[in-house]
Amino acid sequence: MTQETILIIDDEPEMVDGCRRILSRAGYRCIGTTDPREAVALVRSEHPSVVLTDLKMPDVDGMQVLHCVREIDPDVAIIVFTAFATIPSAVAAVKRGAFDFIAKPFSMDQLKLAVERALEHRRLALENRSMRDQIQDALGFENIIGHSASLMEVLKLVRRAARSDADIVIRGESGTGKELIARAIHASSKRCTQPFVAVDCASIPDNLLESELFGYEKGAFTGALKTKAGLIETANRGTLFLDEVGELPYSLQVKLLRTLQERRIRRLGGVCETPVDLRVVSATNRDLDELIRNGRFREDLYYRLNVITIEIPALRERPGDVTLLAYEFLKKQRAKGDCEARGFQPEALRALEAHSWPGNVRELKNVIERACALAESELIGLQDLPEQLRSAAIPGRIETGAREGTSAGSLKDAKNRWLSRFEAVYINNLLKDHGGNVSEAARAAGIDRKTVYRLIRKYRLR
Repeated sequence: MTQETILIIDDEPEMVDGCRRILSRAGYRCIGTTDPREAVALVRSEHPSVVLTDLKMPDVDGMQVLHCVREIDPDVAIIVFTAFATIPSAVAAVKRGAFDFIAKPFSMDQLKLAVERALEHRRLALENRSMRDQIQDALGFENIIGHSASLMEVLKLVRRAARSDADIVIRGESGTGKELIARAIHASSKRCTQPFVAVDCASIPDNLLESELFGYEKGAFTGALKTKAGLIETANRGTLFLDEVGELPYSLQVKLLRTLQERRIRRLGGVCETPVDLRVVSATNRDLDELIRNGRFREDLYYRLNVITIEIPALRERPGDVTLLAYEFLKKQRAKGDCEARGFQPEALRALEAHSWPGNVRELKNVIERACALAESELIGLQDLPEQLRSAAIPGRIETGAREGTSAGSLKDAKNRWLSRFEAVYINNLLKDHGGNVSEAARAAGIDRKTVYRLIRKYRLR
């Protein structure tokens, strides 16, 4: 086992020698100096785990040493020596990055205990960093595939939001990867080593959702045979992800609001409140503003959850990303041994790019898995794709500018897709024609400003 290196800095040679003898007998590799300038060079060359330094020294004091060591190696644990009269200075040193201080004179046991605690602190800090890096590699932004400008703009906002502790609402159509974004936020936050608890508000029956979220005490209701912590309590110190938050029953929204405001939770049938420290990330494919107007979602809860809004673009609004994602899904199928194909024929890629992808990334993933299962050659061809994609690629078909005028699905669905594309293009061009002035654009279109703003949000226009 490698010996931990301890660097001792004091202008009194007797202090340096005494500490070196004590710590060497305890099994540490010790180096010492009475020159603070030499100490800085030793930090660079010897890479100590712990630095012991006096605060009061001629020419260069302990505060300057602290600053220099921190710049060279932020992971070094620093302990400062101080006389009783300068304890306020030692407290100031701790505030500026020192791990601890020891008041002179001190005993051998005090010195050894301080070093042991400093090494343990350093070990935990390095383990946490390693764990954080592993989590970010597994769940972070590297798993969000795409190079389109619309996605890059979103990811810039996501990275900034991840650094804060503010609650977030992620908006986007089904299948756009809202949970993937939520997990990336958690993995890049200071809470990344703590739990990430996902709750699908749409899939849990209303009569069970309250007990799932808040937990219950033994005997709270028939069948409550033992006490159970709720998902909110489980997410303590971590991130609570409320998927499809727009589906929360109205009666439950009041209780959730109080929990988020007070940061305290009471289980069903309980009398005691438990403090919780968590960040809430919510996701929805519903228009929460419309739900508020219809009296189905509390406005106060909306503002409590919606400190930061992140809009995820639909796949059809991410030019170039379809091909990139298709190859990524193909690579994953090959890695699992479920596919021998190594690429796509040009007409297959054109069909993939031409499709409107109402199911977004989730639909594309399913299409590639299907194609991998059916492919009989090294390249996935048009014949391996679903009929609705093949139809869009047949020459001579009448198509809209958005390539959405296919006969796939019902007439109503096709019309809705075409209308959505028309609205997006129309409003975008209208705003460009009027220099982004919403009032002028609304007057020219014969609609009110609220409608223009609603369409801007709906189609994520800038």
